[in-house]
Amino acid sequence: METATNSLLSGIRVLDLSRLLPGPFCTLYLAQLGAEVIKIEEPNGGDYARASTDLFAQVNRGKKSVTLDLRKAADVELFHRMVEQADVVVETFRPGVMDKLGCGYGKLKQLNPRLVYAALTGYGQNGPYRDRPGHDMNYCGYAGALDQIGSAGGPPSPLNFQIADLAGGALTCIVGILAAVFGARASGQGTMVDVAMLDGTLALQVATLATLRATGKAAPRGQDVLSGALPNYSIYETADGKYLAVGALEYKFFARTCALVGRPDLLKKPMAPGKAGQELRDELTALFKSRTRDEWEKLLAHEDTCVSAILTPEEALQNEQVRARGLVRSEGGKPAFGLPIQFSMPLPALGPSPALGAHTSEVLERLGLKPAVT
Repeated sequence: METATNSLLSGIRVLDLSRLLPGPFCTLYLAQLGAEVIKIEEPNGGDYARASTDLFAQVNRGKKSVTLDLRKAADVELFHRMVEQADVVVETFRPGVMDKLGCGYGKLKQLNPRLVYAALTGYGQNGPYRDRPGHDMNYCGYAGALDQIGSAGGPPSPLNFQIADLAGGALTCIVGILAAVFGARASGQGTMVDVAMLDGTLALQVATLATLRATGKAAPRGQDVLSGALPNYSIYETADGKYLAVGALEYKFFARTCALVGRPDLLKKPMAPGKAGQELRDELTALFKSRTRDEWEKLLAHEDTCVSAILTPEEALQNEQVRARGLVRSEGGKPAFGLPIQFSMPLPALGPSPALGAHTSEVLERLGLKPAVT
């Protein structure tokens, strides 16, 4: 008797009209989970991210590219026929654009009642900001997240990590899509998934909201429990100009740290925010300046301390734990990330990102369609 295997998203067909980063990152995860992702692109240039070759190559692996001009009636008709055989449509246009093209959810659900239609936008399908353009910094700003990032007394600090685009937006959208696909399979009825990057980013601020609930207001930048207020949960420079993340938040971790560095006296000093904890912070600043980052890593990281090196991105790719987990793959001789979820079964291997329109004929023929005559 054969044992059944979990095929994850095998058999799920996704039509991806998104561009740039958030939408393609979302559908990359779906492709890594086994879905067939068909990237719908304009014939003249396609996804704007193609201008940034290495960015495009990272987030469009394993997809197929079909070129359609949705400003032309014949290509809209082809897209409609593709929708009839699809499970999911993902788009990142401003609200109303797909309706103007004759491809909005109202039209597509008539063609395919079980369709899951995901719209990933900055501000969502309703509200006074719905038509505004934006980028990660804008959504983080409106969500109050950017106000919390940076050193105490300094200005907000933008990050080279897209909190709103990827965590608040793309990953939130994936959850919505998977829930909707599960529901559609059970009921035969699809739904629209309306995800705003502003909404998803605001919902990530659990610690900030906890402070606001407890005290009636958020702590100033760099002065909350997890943003630098506590001397035992902070960042310290080392002798070689590098840095350590000292995350000894609980007493037992800080006690072990003090024992290993030969400074049990530090436990007598207040582990408190602000002026009350300044003496301990000064002591720790001087202490960690006495050895290099890697010397402290060797002494402390493998113990119950929650102290670890702060690595550069290049170092992170070579980190022994990262390598053991197999997250970094080689794509065309350059690094790329695999799916950061591991299963007890193998996942399908992804091919490279597609050339513009490379699969137009193949996909349309397989679906029993013919390219429009122009």
